[in-house]
Amino acid sequence: MATGRTHRPATRSRGIPEATVARLPLYLRALTALSERSVPTVSSEELATAAGVNSAKLRKDFSYLGSYGTRGVGYDVEYLVYQISRELGLTQDWPVVIVGIGNLGAALANYGGFASRGFRVAALIDADPAMAGKPVAGIPVQHTDELEKIITDNGVSIGVIATPAGAAQQVCDRLVAAGITSILNFAPTVLSVPDGVDVRKVDLSIELQILAFHEQRKAGEEVGAPEEAAGAVPPPPVTPHRAPTGAPGAPGAPGADSGRQGPDGDVPAVMPA
Repeated sequence: MATGRTHRPATRSRGIPEATVARLPLYLRALTALSERSVPTVSSEELATAAGVNSAKLRKDFSYLGSYGTRGVGYDVEYLVYQISRELGLTQDWPVVIVGIGNLGAALANYGGFASRGFRVAALIDADPAMAGKPVAGIPVQHTDELEKIITDNGVSIGVIATPAGAAQQVCDRLVAAGITSILNFAPTVLSVPDGVDVRKVDLSIELQILAFHEQRKAGEEVGAPEEAAGAVPPPPVTPHRAPTGAPGAPGAPGADSGRQGPDGDVPAVMPA
């Protein structure tokens, strides 16, 4: 089986937009669920709903793959699973190293979805000497001193960083120098990488902050809703006040500004002091 170092995905050479590439895993997840239920075909509307996109966008995305479905029948589920898996590079083995085996790194190591989606955890790496040799998810943790050798020996091209923010850039630099060309970054910091290295950032705190924003907005809407339900009405409009005849600034009075009349020849409601 091919390794990640010898093959690269064909998406860029085929001219598939990045936005489409980002949606392909959503389609694959929905299609895999259909396949597991032995569903043979699916319409664009059904698949779009399952993937959380609109059907027109789905059909446009699939046109980049050369897949147009059959009118009145829909898309062949198994063939689409193969097409998308091939386009994403999931028909080959991708060895991955995870650096930083704290709580998050250990949770990633125990995630069972890697193997079923074409990824093999080749090594777990940590800077703590006390962690060396300890098994996590059945894989012994290795010290960062061995990082370059591990990457070379396993032909790794994808690295996962789950270290504290302060150590992330240094780890990133070592990964890139050792030949890593794709990085999934869980550290809460922005990494600087040279051209040719792809970085995907997953920041859980940012996602939670975005959710907090939406919760705050919903709470504000709920506070306003009881007032509307109780029949609350806005205050009545202010009735324009006309100055008494003969008062300073009144029509016909000395000093009246004839140029400040309203559309019907009346004096504006608000007069200058």
